[in-house]
Amino acid sequence: MHVLLIACHPRPDSFSRALSDTVRETLTEAGHTVELRDLHAEGFVPVMTAEEHALCHTPGANEAGLGGHAAALRRAEALVLVYPTWWYGMPAMLKGWFDRIWLNGIAFHLGEGAIEPGLTGLRRIAVVTTYGSPPWLLWYIGWPDYRLVRRGVRRLCAKGCRLDWLYLTRMDQRAAPERERFMHRVRAHFSRWR
Repeated sequence: MHVLLIACHPRPDSFSRALSDTVRETLTEAGHTVELRDLHAEGFVPVMTAEEHALCHTPGANEAGLGGHAAALRRAEALVLVYPTWWYGMPAMLKGWFDRIWLNGIAFHLGEGAIEPGLTGLRRIAVVTTYGSPPWLLWYIGWPDYRLVRRGVRRLCAKGCRLDWLYLTRMDQRAAPERERFMHRVRAHFSRWR
């Protein structure tokens, strides 16, 4: 399977970076092709300019300046997002990736009513994330990032697109053995991908 791995953390020494490295290594060992796009390392610009916005609904013209991200997304049969959850959602860098890359003619097509899926070759999505909050608080506020991916992003993919959600809560209070157990869980999960 061709997997697009989007890593999003500003620090190369972060636990999130270690998680994305583990995902990449495990999927590669399992025989998958992994295309890594580390948004911070490559200096991705998450802010859509006025010029880009003027063209965002014009297929083809809206791909100028995307640095191969649109082509990478189209190639993907699976998408893995590795990021820390901040303020109950994706970091601004990752949200900007969706804003700038998931456009008309790439991720969707404007139809008569609702938008129509454009990534019908994308049949699996996985999220690996950490939360500072305890689980009860995530449920209380409605788990915004999970709902966005499950109800919005996945809708633009293949019918029956599978969603895997691997998460560690109370990240700031976790000791090294607890983080290592989560890392092992992530490794075990992706080693079973088919």
